[in-house]
Amino acid sequence: MKKSFSSSIGKSFACFAALLISAAVVFTGCASVSAKDVAEVEEQEAEQTVRDSITIAMESEPPTLHPFDHSSVTAGYMNALTYNCLFIIDADTLEPVPSLCESYENISDTEWLFKIYDNINFHDGSHMTAEDVKASMEYARTYPTTKNYTSFWTDVEVVDEYTIKVTTDGPYALTLSDMASIKIVPKALIDSGNDFNQNPIGSGPYRFVQWKLGDCITFVKNDDYFDKGHQPTITNMTWRIIPEGSSRTIALEAGEIDVIIETEANDIARLEEDSDVTVYNVDGTRLNVLAMNNEVYPFNNVDFRRAVNAAIDRDAVIAVACNGMGAKAVAQTPSIFEGCTEAGAQDYDVEKAKEYLERSGVDADGLVFSCIVANDAARRTAEVIQAGLQEIGITMEIENMDYATQLSAIMSGDYQTSISGYTSSNMCAFLRGFFHSNAIDAANIGRVSDDELDSLIDLSEGQIDRDDRIATYEKATERLNELSPHLPLYQSVVTRAASSRLGGFKVSAAGGMRFEDVYWME
Repeated sequence: MKKSFSSSIGKSFACFAALLISAAVVFTGCASVSAKDVAEVEEQEAEQTVRDSITIAMESEPPTLHPFDHSSVTAGYMNALTYNCLFIIDADTLEPVPSLCESYENISDTEWLFKIYDNINFHDGSHMTAEDVKASMEYARTYPTTKNYTSFWTDVEVVDEYTIKVTTDGPYALTLSDMASIKIVPKALIDSGNDFNQNPIGSGPYRFVQWKLGDCITFVKNDDYFDKGHQPTITNMTWRIIPEGSSRTIALEAGEIDVIIETEANDIARLEEDSDVTVYNVDGTRLNVLAMNNEVYPFNNVDFRRAVNAAIDRDAVIAVACNGMGAKAVAQTPSIFEGCTEAGAQDYDVEKAKEYLERSGVDADGLVFSCIVANDAARRTAEVIQAGLQEIGITMEIENMDYATQLSAIMSGDYQTSISGYTSSNMCAFLRGFFHSNAIDAANIGRVSDDELDSLIDLSEGQIDRDDRIATYEKATERLNELSPHLPLYQSVVTRAASSRLGGFKVSAAGGMRFEDVYWME
């Protein structure tokens, strides 16, 4: 267990260290100055240094630091450090709450006024105004990966230096939630063609310092952060890329890192017994699936997709892939959200799978397709699916890729199947992002295109009445269950592991974290 010392004791150790080092130089080999003494002092000095630093381990390297050119969870973690939006998703309620936005008003069914604070500066020292907000919203729209949260407005108008008016295409229930996805960057940098991947300038609580590819990404706190209620106290932040789960666990136990983002499921029980570690478990919104490319053979055949759905034992997947840490999923939408239904969904039934396969007309003899995986848990999942499909005569091969390559392949449609998933803070955003045809080439990795489904999703977005909206979600989910675009596997339990000396650590059901609120306890 690491020890904690006050600043006065720290100064005494610093002086003692200097004396020891001097003594070691003059009296090399003297018994009064042992290597153990020096090592203990150096450890305490290192302890004083780590108080101003934090090291976080993640499994996969983000594909980019750009605010818009991705649909990546890992890139989202980086974006949350360097950028702000007008709203942020509250960790407890999963509802949008103001961030850059000082006030807002819904002045008609289709018009919103948003006023930002007048004391916000970007990391390059420039001052944020309404012009930056308007430019950022229009800039975000130029990327296909943002379609699920930038298509709701028809006009953005600068009213005054700190106020914009947004006009929507009819009544729209998710205006504030979508504004919580649009990062605000300097208009001048957009106009100059700044590469926000190489130079991610925003107004967030941390400033980007360096990216060592394959190794780590470093940040330093933004001393000019506008939000006085969420001032970062930890100065230096390092995100290390450690692909192997047990290596992340060992590094946390050894004190080499302070937080694990993707906690190895097989190590959770061990970490929970460690008094120096706190394990955080939250029922999550992420639905993990065997994603199927509905545009390519044989996955363009609904009966073949139903056969796959019926062939797999989800309980076995949960036991093997995540050591029981997950909730079985049969429906195509997360059961944590109101509006999910299992009506029309296909659970594990080998005989039914054989019937669907025969009905599909697909000849399984000689049929081989690939499944892309990017981490250990995904590989374990794929191995269970592989065995289940073999039972009905279907051969699936497992293909390893790094995360960035996998993401590029599934976003572009250059794949057959992949172990993947999607998370959102609400049902409407989940449906629109993962299944609306407008999101093809973005988060709709199944490349699902169904007019009836699109109409239901569009209808739900304009329904202000909660009960009406939930009823539409149920119809949309039932339609998805009939289409069987993916093989639902399980809903994740969001698990993080961190040093027990860290205070203010919280993770939402959607996996969000506010590291500006994290601090070292004495």
